[in-house]
Amino acid sequence: MRLYTKSGDKGKTSIIGGRRDKDHIRVEAYGTCDELNAFVAKASAALDKNVFPDIQPELIKIQHELFDCGSDLANIKKDREFKVKESMITFLEERIDEYIKEPPELERFILPGGSPEAADMHVCRTVVRRAERVTAALMKEEEINNEVFKYLNRLSDYFFAAARVVNYRLNVADVEYERSAVVFRSPKKKKQE
Repeated sequence: MRLYTKSGDKGKTSIIGGRRDKDHIRVEAYGTCDELNAFVAKASAALDKNVFPDIQPELIKIQHELFDCGSDLANIKKDREFKVKESMITFLEERIDEYIKEPPELERFILPGGSPEAADMHVCRTVVRRAERVTAALMKEEEINNEVFKYLNRLSDYFFAAARVVNYRLNVADVEYERSAVVFRSPKKKKQE
């Protein structure tokens, strides 16, 4: 197998079921998922498997699922069968619900960062938000698997929750945004007010 084919030298690329310009919004959408996948690989490689026996393998699972997202976004065949399913979204929601229980509750906005490992998670969070925005733009132009859009939306929340857990387990405080008002109130505090 050769790595170069020269078929893209005129600004077009092959997708499943046809060809598109390399700067087409569909190519941008699955390309951003590919970029995110590389950042997830970096985040996964930085985690100590002994401290993060849950998150580290989940990131590998997410890498496979991002490949599925890219595959679905690159597919324009009429008789296509999509790979991203609702069960993948449900899994992310379950993990988010577990992870938000672990660190202290937030009251204010936080800055991305803390530990280097959490900073990696925040990079993933922001890149997935971009993938989500590009996919939203694609949805306005062409039909896609809507489960991909939902998946990307939940994935950004997953990375936020995971970043907070990473800092908490490493005993590194989240850095509150200095000029943030109290914007999050726990249900317990709301009842007391």
